[in-house]
Parts: sequence; structure tokens; C-alpha cells
Amino acid sequence: MKTYTLDKVTDKYIGKVGTEERDSFEQELKLELLGEAIKKARKDRNLTQAQLGEMVGVQKSQISKIENNLTDARFETILKVFRALNAKINFHVELLNQDLNLV
Repeated sequence: MKTYTLDKVTDKYIGKVGTEERDSFEQELKLELLGEAIKKARKDRNLTQAQLGEMVGVQKSQISKIENNLTDARFETILKVFRALNAKINFHVELLNQDLNLV
């Protein structure tokens, strides 16, 4: 039985790294993982979606949509959610094919 790496399968069925299809897939995956992280942190703190929404200033339905990747939530809202969960946030930003000069 022949085995394949995840990278090879993803390249074949989703698209190679750098293609529009692959970039879209990876962005969706990252958003889904973000939603899962929020859901896990909320449950670890024994909070309902309604309670977290109240802490953040949004409706329960907005928290549900964020957790289930059903909305393009504002970055500010995501930050408020993590602050309300008392979670440490780390971002990695990489500018591809660009020179960045800060004066």
C-alpha cells in the first residue's frame, strides 16, 4: 500500500502552494482554526456564547458565527473576544515579495 504525505495530497486535490485555490483553502483553514480556538477557550472558562457575547458587546449569534467560521468578523471584534477570554494573542505577519521600508 502506497502512502502519501499531506502536502502531496493537498497539492494534488487543492492546488500547489502559491495558487489562488491553495491560498483560499489555507485562509479558510486558518479562520476555522481561529474559531475552534475561541470555542475551546470559551468552554474552558465555562462561558456560554451569550455570556461571552455580553462581555464583548455582541449578540450570542455573532459568537456562534465566529466559532463556526460563518462570518467575516471584524478584526477588532476578534481581539475583544480574546481579551474577554483573557487569552494571549500572537500574530505573525509576513509580507511576501515586497520590500518594506519604514522611515
